[in-house]
Amino acid sequence: MADPDDPAAPAARFRRLQAGLAQALAAAGPGSTTPHVVVALPSHSMPTRLLDHNASHLPALEHRALLDGLRLAHTPGAHVVVVVSEAPAPEVLDHYAWLARPDDPDAARRRMTCLVVPDGSARGIAAKLLSRPDLLARLRAQLAGRPAVVEPWNVTEDEAAVALALDTPVNGGPPDLWHLGFKSASRRLFRRGGVPVPPGVEDVRDTADVAAAVVDLHRASPSADRFVVKLDNSGAGEGNWMFSTSTAGGRRLSQEALAERISTEAPGWFLRDLRAGGVVEQWVAGTGSLPSPSAQVELLPDGEVVVRATHEQVLGGPDGQVFTGSRFPADPAYSADLAGHATAVARLLADRGAVGWASVDFVVARHGRRHAPFAVDLNLRKGGTSHSLAALQHLVPGTYDAAGGRWVADADGGPRHYRSSDAVPVNPGTDAAAALSAVDASGSTFDHARGTGAVLHMLAALGPHGTVGVTAIGRTAAEAETLYDDVAATLAATGGP
Repeated sequence: MADPDDPAAPAARFRRLQAGLAQALAAAGPGSTTPHVVVALPSHSMPTRLLDHNASHLPALEHRALLDGLRLAHTPGAHVVVVVSEAPAPEVLDHYAWLARPDDPDAARRRMTCLVVPDGSARGIAAKLLSRPDLLARLRAQLAGRPAVVEPWNVTEDEAAVALALDTPVNGGPPDLWHLGFKSASRRLFRRGGVPVPPGVEDVRDTADVAAAVVDLHRASPSADRFVVKLDNSGAGEGNWMFSTSTAGGRRLSQEALAERISTEAPGWFLRDLRAGGVVEQWVAGTGSLPSPSAQVELLPDGEVVVRATHEQVLGGPDGQVFTGSRFPADPAYSADLAGHATAVARLLADRGAVGWASVDFVVARHGRRHAPFAVDLNLRKGGTSHSLAALQHLVPGTYDAAGGRWVADADGGPRHYRSSDAVPVNPGTDAAAALSAVDASGSTFDHARGTGAVLHMLAALGPHGTVGVTAIGRTAAEAETLYDDVAATLAATGGP
């Protein structure tokens, strides 16, 4: 076994490389005139089942990172390189250049480039790039000795290897902490941080473990009937399976009968992947619907934790567990609690050497006027809300007030809200140029003077899926919601008879 402290070992080399992260981030900060490069690496290094399931969607998911190019709006020294597996349409890059610099889009266009790794396989873009040393060499040449930083979606061994090949620090990692975002490990971390979690049992690996866990949980909560099993290494609600512990007539199943139900009703792939570990959680009950908010934090190289945002997640799918969009910010009735809980967890992560982005997902039980948040997931990466937040940060620079639960714009001191989705339906056959033109003709495109309007993303999904992403920014929640609905209606009519 290799010694990780051997100066030649990848882990030791990565630690030395990361010693320059603070300096690289300072060179790339808002307003910086220092010539530098930001390498956006939207590498979705996920379990094979998730990559296979999302294979046709990977190019569009990668294109969410194009919104990072909007940093050119306020950072004159930046050059942004986005690594993708499919080239975006020229009109998409032209549109983002205009969004970043309406006064001089040509200048912005020259400072934003894409490195295309033409590979349609179900792998993260970092793995694809590592298999193309010629493209790695081209990317190294683009850095041209300038300060640089890699902005990843997540950091596993693949992303760390890309950083080492580029000799450039990465705003994330180290990869040996990746497992802390797994469900069993994150529940333990939540408890250590004093963050409430739903009643549950970690480290279950088969149907017998799940049934035994439910029996244990029933001792403390005899009336509980709904439970969810979550695979340790999963995300975005994929890898969650819900079940009831009673018959249709309301009779409680025995432990043996429950194990049999799980064996026959859970998908075969789910039971196979459960062997690697998972958790059982009691479904949180409350009055009315259960909000599912999240809190996003950034862990800086000096150990400081900054709360960047809170969101209300919009969930869908067969069991209402799959992320489909968000509203920013989260409800002020509990957003400060979310920020406090996420900060407590992030400090534990920082103590372990974690840096970069992380988020905590919650469910909130309502009991009359009381709100009780429970942490249900930890993501040591960017997530489904990161790209929409990037659009707000770059187009309406400001600060998230964690205590007040609101965005305060630098330009006017006023708040901003947004409604976002990655999957707004568009008429079949609509291309990127038509979608952008339709939104522009409707008067909904982002208005720089007012600091409100709609930004489209994931335009690569138009062809294969007939959908596009929308982030609608308003001065009030109602304005953002109305704008989102108007854009969705415009897109639904685009290309129609």
